[in-house]
Amino acid sequence: MEKLNSYLSDFHVLLQDATIELLRDFIIEIGSLGIHPRSQARIISSISSFYRFLVYKNIISTDPSELLESPKIGLRLPQILSVEEIDAMISAIDLSKPEGQRNKAIIEVLYGSGVRVSELINVKLSQLYLNEGYMMVEGKGSKQRLVPLSPNSIKQIELWKIDRNHLEIKKGHEDFLFLNRRGEKLTRAMIFKIVKDLATMAGIQKNISPHTFRHSFATHLLENGANLRAIQQLLGHESITTTELYTHIDVQFLRETILKYHPLNQSKNEENKNLSDF
Repeated sequence: MEKLNSYLSDFHVLLQDATIELLRDFIIEIGSLGIHPRSQARIISSISSFYRFLVYKNIISTDPSELLESPKIGLRLPQILSVEEIDAMISAIDLSKPEGQRNKAIIEVLYGSGVRVSELINVKLSQLYLNEGYMMVEGKGSKQRLVPLSPNSIKQIELWKIDRNHLEIKKGHEDFLFLNRRGEKLTRAMIFKIVKDLATMAGIQKNISPHTFRHSFATHLLENGANLRAIQQLLGHESITTTELYTHIDVQFLRETILKYHPLNQSKNEENKNLSDF
């Protein structure tokens, strides 16, 4: 329950006030972190037991976990976005609003570098090496790593830094890169809302989270021929087996490529097209 309590606290929600929507988003979040479906099932079971106990004690009147579904045991491929969907989300950003440039920089960095949301919100100005094309992030276990930045990510960060200079920054938040309108460091919940809102505005029906950009980053690199070991280092995975999850997605991509581009399949497609004319 500690993980759930920590997640809900980002939304300023108490355990007894959780909704089914928040619980489902929490399950999506732990799934996106690579937690095995069996472990997810145990977490869901604990959550359900906890809320049944609260109902039994008349602390709450209804059980918000009643409709939670346990994940299927087996390989669970992460949700990804296409390049076109990511472009649509970026195009949906209103740059005339004070937070517009900040949000554009956030999306560019999430997709352009594959960092975790926990790493993104903790990036500091003092950890940016934009002239060299890198930033320093602190990953799991407080391990630091240098993350390469694309030219466009650097450009959007530079533009955001100009807007950031106009904020009245709260004491203790002066070094954080991404801030809210009150001059405070962004939280995971705020990034989650930014991503959800942009997906809605872009007409994307998929249930996505900030972590979806990390999955998309890795998958698109693999599809375009990047070395799996290099992707492992970029993502900050300790074990190559974690990164190998993306090879299953790549197999789907390769099959689609064969079906679309192999001469034999192209001739079959042409035959089917001719038959449909009769």
